[in-house]
Amino acid sequence: MSLASLLSISGSKQPLTLTRCSEDSAGVVTPDTSAVYKLVINPSEFSHERSICYNTRRTQGQTGNPVRFAAVNPDKLNFAVVFDGTGVVPVPAGNSAPADVNGQLKAMSDIVYRYNGQKHEPNIVQLAWGQLIFTGRLQSISTQYTLFRPDGVPLRAKSSLAFIGYLSMQEAQLSADRSSPDLSHLVLVREGDTLPLLCQQVYGDSRYYPEVARFNGLRQFRRLPAGLTLHFPPLA
Repeated sequence: MSLASLLSISGSKQPLTLTRCSEDSAGVVTPDTSAVYKLVINPSEFSHERSICYNTRRTQGQTGNPVRFAAVNPDKLNFAVVFDGTGVVPVPAGNSAPADVNGQLKAMSDIVYRYNGQKHEPNIVQLAWGQLIFTGRLQSISTQYTLFRPDGVPLRAKSSLAFIGYLSMQEAQLSADRSSPDLSHLVLVREGDTLPLLCQQVYGDSRYYPEVARFNGLRQFRRLPAGLTLHFPPLA
């Protein structure tokens, strides 16, 4: 299939847009309309992955395998992009992307890959195409060059990109399961508490008490003094 056909299929009238974002002190993520890259050739497909993490740790003597919710993993978005510098696919009117392959790759990398020295981390990016709106950070990019001029300048390349979803700290706190056994817990002992009872409350399984006892340096666990603070480590 020719690049002209690919362009027709991918829909040049609505290019996939990558926009650099900023995050303020309140955790609000805002796209920066002055830092935008529009693909000349849209992807022919993309994959959007969502997954959930469960804790399946077993204890000695356990006969079953209870699966407990731990967290919702960040979304993942993967797609491949074709860059062309042969002139077969002209840069559409209104698109400021360079005409050459290296220029297109650099312009895109400035948005998704460049290290932000002020934030000391890569930029947050918003990807928008049709009904897709995805906010995240670049996880990886791999580029294969497939056509060259006689002097070695690339005329065609294909990049595979992987993005991982991003939630601000405030959004993450709202969506986090604060009672998850995969979080660290500090518990103030009350009169009548026992270590197996507290393990049942924190982990959903009383059989973790020997590990918690060792972690806190306890010699006995059936009678705990009221007012004692115990550390219940995550079940990772």
